[in-house]
Amino acid sequence: MPSQRHLDLGRLTAEIERCRACPRLVRWREEVARRKRRAYLGQAYWGRPVPGFGDPAGPLLVLGLAPGAHGANRTGQMFTGDASGDFLYAALHRAGLASQPCSTGRGDGLTLRGAFVTNAIRCVPPGNRPAPGELRRCAPFLERELGALGPRAVLALGAVAWRAALDALAAVGHPVPRPLPRFAHGAELILGGAPALVGSYHVSQQNTRTGRLTAAAFDAVLARAASLAGPG
Repeated sequence: MPSQRHLDLGRLTAEIERCRACPRLVRWREEVARRKRRAYLGQAYWGRPVPGFGDPAGPLLVLGLAPGAHGANRTGQMFTGDASGDFLYAALHRAGLASQPCSTGRGDGLTLRGAFVTNAIRCVPPGNRPAPGELRRCAPFLERELGALGPRAVLALGAVAWRAALDALAAVGHPVPRPLPRFAHGAELILGGAPALVGSYHVSQQNTRTGRLTAAAFDAVLARAASLAGPG
């Protein structure tokens, strides 16, 4: 029989997938799905909001920014089908949190153990820049995920995810300090009774190809977040 956690996440997934609350994002995600990238012309794009993915009982929540235009917006699975996902899942695999080091699409056999992956915003935004109002409209999805999952640590990938995590923690009743702690790679916020928050540079190619974020540096911050999360 499904647990209450699975039922809550199932309902949330259904709501996310049918959301049309942000007209600009709806237009863009569907335009990308129609136009496609040449390498994927023969594929059917997902072109809808992307729900979270992973182990519902996992104590670690990995929070990114938004689906990739030709990654998750194509495959329908968080961080799947592009270079950012390749970097992230390889690291999760090295940490023993993923069953395989890469993912190409839904149903390819990837499973996560002890971790759940989601984004601050569920639709691909133009220029990878969601508007403040779009982030606010999407925020209740993250708040409900926090409630359903009950993670013990959150690894926020980038400044937008860091702020989204702080806002979500405050919204569900945790005493987040004011002024809000600033994002930095390796930054930590540990509050009694709340999930620990750890910051990392985003796993985008803008950071990984330039050397701003190396595999070793990400492995270290992931290990710290996993240590704060504790055993699954």
